Amino acid sequence: MSDLIKYAADLEGIVDGQAGGPPVDKWTPPLSGDMDLVIRRDGAWLHEGVVMTRARLVRAFSTILKREGADYFLVTPHEKWRIKVEDVPFMAVLMHVEGIGPSRRIIISTNVGDRVQLGTDHPLTMRVDKGERVPYVDIRAGLEAKIARSVYYDLVALGEVRSLKGEDIFGVYSGDVFFPFGAARDIFQEDETDQL
Repeated sequence: MSDLIKYAADLEGIVDGQAGGPPVDKWTPPLSGDMDLVIRRDGAWLHEGVVMTRARLVRAFSTILKREGADYFLVTPHEKWRIKVEDVPFMAVLMHVEGIGPSRRIIISTNVGDRVQLGTDHPLTMRVDKGERVPYVDIRAGLEAKIARSVYYDLVALGEVRSLKGEDIFGVYSGDVFFPFGAARDIFQEDETDQL
């Protein structure tokens, strides 16, 4: 694990200015073992049960995160450590909008400093978790961010109803791509329930 710690420490100083991040998709070292690192559902990173508070170090580790199937790993050219991710590794915590209408650009920022524009390269998908619709966005190479509730409400405020295959669907446009949240009648019913 010494290589991993040294690598993350080296990255910590340069990661903010780095375009695209390290080429983790090209790194295929053998499994080194399991690391006591958990990314919780709320986006917090815990090492040996203690929350990692150095944001730059978390950001550095996030750039060497790799997903293979259902498993997640921190990798360097020489080491590969399996970690636990309770849901998805990132949280989408901020949203910025440029323009209006279908061609608007919706920029999503994560808790680890990634910024992506919702669109074909970074699609938004809806899942049902414990009876609630939960939005996710693909950040890179199969690594996703769960969209925080406050950001979801901002997206809903931009939403509109569009007829698809004879059904009224509520969703939002970004970069001329329509991202459906669900049947309009279901979405509006949920909003009324939330206000009670």
